[in-house]
Amino acid sequence: MDKVGNALEEVLSKALSQRSITIGVYEAAKLLNVDPDNVVLCLLAADEEDNQDVALQIHFTLIQAFCCENDINILRVSNPSRLADLLLLGATGGGEQPADLHCILVTNPHASQWKDPALSQLICFCRESRYMDQWVPVINLPER
Repeated sequence: MDKVGNALEEVLSKALSQRSITIGVYEAAKLLNVDPDNVVLCLLAADEEDNQDVALQIHFTLIQAFCCENDINILRVSNPSRLADLLLLGATGGGEQPADLHCILVTNPHASQWKDPALSQLICFCRESRYMDQWVPVINLPER
């Protein structure tokens, strides 16, 4: 499981540097509506407190359904604070926190086909999880 967490960290780092990342539930929904074919990974992040937010869970359900219908790999991250650390350090140098880190999309850059071993590892993990009837696998990012 640590390998998957490390692969996710690497994918997010590269996506930030290539500007192929969309952060936020509403921004993600807009992108999924306009260009779902370029989305390679959807991350849903929630902690125990967020699991009690009915509106957020409805958004998650709709996003999950859309991603399943469009063959987009989905992962659920159980420690959004670590995810925020990763994204903030890359995006803003540790400054202001974006308002919504509950949904993150990684897109395939148009300039080149993204042949990344870390992304391939994540896609394989998602595929193997689906074979075991776990449609939205939950991972825990390693603390640093």
